[in-house]
Amino acid sequence: MKDKDADSDRGISFGGIASAAVLALIVVVGVFMYVNHDDSRGGGARAAAPGAPSPAAGATNATGFAAPAVDVFGRRVDVPNNPVGQVLTQEPGKEHKPSDQDWLTAAPAGITAAHGWQRVFGASVPFSTSDGPTRITDGLATGYSHTPQGAVVAAAQITYRLNARPADRDLYVRQVDASAQQLASYDKARAAGRLPQQQPEQVTRYLVAPDAFQIENYADDMAIVRLAARGPVNDGKQLWAAVRLVMVWDNGDWRLKPTDASGSQTEYVDSLDGWTKW
Repeated sequence: MKDKDADSDRGISFGGIASAAVLALIVVVGVFMYVNHDDSRGGGARAAAPGAPSPAAGATNATGFAAPAVDVFGRRVDVPNNPVGQVLTQEPGKEHKPSDQDWLTAAPAGITAAHGWQRVFGASVPFSTSDGPTRITDGLATGYSHTPQGAVVAAAQITYRLNARPADRDLYVRQVDASAQQLASYDKARAAGRLPQQQPEQVTRYLVAPDAFQIENYADDMAIVRLAARGPVNDGKQLWAAVRLVMVWDNGDWRLKPTDASGSQTEYVDSLDGWTKW
């Protein structure tokens, strides 16, 4: 067995490794790491039958926030009284335009301020004051701007929520651009009880805010974005796990497009030069 103390002596951050590992799993064909995973351990909660609506997400009419918490890296994360999140008032004029010099590199407004990262079902998800989400509908965060910034906020929101609650069929159907075959596979996995309704805290605690993002490609109908999550500190050098997400503009909002492993590969980078920090 590998000696944990030996790894510690080499300067590897186990919290960082876990965070990077979770983020790597997020984007390999959406939630299909569960679909093709033979869980021999058993004991997981069985999902609803195919086609059945997901169990209530716990949304309430509550507004405001409880006392803020901190994530595994000691960073602030706000706790909304409504477990599905609290949208923020949008600031007029903050949304970027294609004519702006920083159209592809600007950060969404409000993300680094209080309430910009909120703990939703255990995961840290971003809420901006410029690019959405602008509403919570049936427990889902929707209403993202048709901009690079809106695409990256939607990418983090959808992937983190889906990985915190893999069996949330409403989220999958409405915010993932899945093919009929992918949806059939998803429903089969739900019926077999292989998609947890809610991930345990030992998993969600590592669904934390990525440090930075890049817009690799942007057009009105598609955006290819990358998120850089803090990874291991190896021999005193900080690394980040960089993952790629494909977003499509469909029916007035951004949706996540499942991709195979080659389209959403994870790689480690040792610098955030050329990345946009939140």
